[in-house]
Amino acid sequence: MTAESPRLKVDIWSDVACPWCYIGKRRFESALRSVPFEDQIDIVWHSYQLDPDLPAHYAGSELDYLAERKGMPRDQVAQMFEHVAAQAAAEGLHYDFSALKVANSFSAHRVLHLAAEYELADELKEALLSAHFEHGRDIGDRDELIALATGTGIALDDVVRVLDSDEFTDAVREDVASARRLGITGVPFFVLDGKYGVSGAQPAETFARALEQAYGELTPLTMVGGATSPADGPACGPQGCD
Repeated sequence: MTAESPRLKVDIWSDVACPWCYIGKRRFESALRSVPFEDQIDIVWHSYQLDPDLPAHYAGSELDYLAERKGMPRDQVAQMFEHVAAQAAAEGLHYDFSALKVANSFSAHRVLHLAAEYELADELKEALLSAHFEHGRDIGDRDELIALATGTGIALDDVVRVLDSDEFTDAVREDVASARRLGITGVPFFVLDGKYGVSGAQPAETFARALEQAYGELTPLTMVGGATSPADGPACGPQGCD
């Protein structure tokens, strides 16, 4: 009887409003494609908010937001945008900070929990990140969230129900609380098999090495034996001895 291949769980905490989270997603995906056990990896997305106190909508640009609310010099912010955009471009992403709409991501996270029930969390996460950083869409706007969620295959009635209630509010808060318990203070953050933490948008090679190490520890023992000797020798078990 052939043993079933083990599965590796990867928990990822990220925020839709985090530019490095999108870059990290791309680099992690590159790592996944490079390992032979990609199909044996289960990814679970978790919510995290960089600024939970942000108003539903902020009347200003991303540069204004970081300069005014975070106290960063405007020229430093502009240089940071150039650097992050260049890093994103290297991963095939096209950031447009000048068009970015600053918005609270809490509702988006609630809809992401709904997407997980449809097994579409990765698809919606991708749609939200692209909408926010590449296309200047408002990820805090109800109509935009409906369009993005239904575009991935989630039923309209379900999206409306969630947005018109407090459904998944506790789930989002529990994700944030679990991050705090783990000592996570920045995102993206990846936890492999509940044991190994990888912080930030690491190079794909770093992710691949971490995946190989974590998966290797899950792999069953390699049995000695082959064509000239049996894989199983005489042994005793709960039902008796051979």
